[in-house]
This record gives sequence, C-alpha cells and structure tokens, in this order.
Amino acid sequence: MKKCLVSTAVALVILCGATLAAHHSAVQFDFTKSASLTGVVMKFRAINPHMQLVLHVKDGKGERDIVFEGHSTNNMYRAGYRDNMIKVGDTVTVFVAPLRDGADGGYVTAAVTASGVRFGARSRAEIEREREKAEGR
Repeated sequence: MKKCLVSTAVALVILCGATLAAHHSAVQFDFTKSASLTGVVMKFRAINPHMQLVLHVKDGKGERDIVFEGHSTNNMYRAGYRDNMIKVGDTVTVFVAPLRDGADGGYVTAAVTASGVRFGARSRAEIEREREKAEGR
C-alpha cells in the first residue's frame, strides 16, 4: 500500500512538473517598448497557450524569417481576431513587444491583416506613427 502511494505521488509530481514547465514566463519581452514589422506570413497557428507566427521580413537588416509568439486564441478572439484572418502568404503588419536582448522576434500585441482589418491592443509604435502622420512628419 505504501509503495502504491509513493508511486502515485511520484507520477503526480512528474505530470504537474511537465505541465508547469510547458508554460514559460514573458520576462524575455520588453513590454515598455514596441515595434512594428511588415512581412509575409510563412506560418501561423492560433493555438494555446500562445499564438505562433513566422514572418518573412525584408528590411535594412536584410531578408530573413522571424519567429513571434502572441496571446492565446481566447485572448486574441476577445481582441478582435477571427478564424482565417491570417493565412500563409498574406502580407501583415505586427506590433510587438521586442525581445529584451535585441534579437529578432517578439510578442505580438496587435496586427493588421492583408485586408486592413486590425486586432489587438493599440501599441506605442502604432500611436507614435499616427501622431507623426497627423503632424506631417
């Protein structure tokens, strides 16, 4: 009986530990800053716990694929996302909290789809771009 209880306890610790390890912190993202990038969708998965997006980007740094993550499907839906809004091959603009180490990537806080539909929170980069446009800069 005692051996059975110990085995059960060990199994629970292993299962719970694996579940906790599967979800990570967002400490690698700098939510005090924001950036916007436009690129072609190479991969998009609206899944839990986090959305996954790979964009093919061409900018001053060159041409490359950048991996992003974002909110859960539930949070994205509440922010205006609907199924099939983003498809492989679409050109989209994403607003992200960049990685703290300066590497490519980030946490998607909002996006503008190929058809011009926007979902997510208004980012600082978006607000700044609107301000510059209004001021004629």
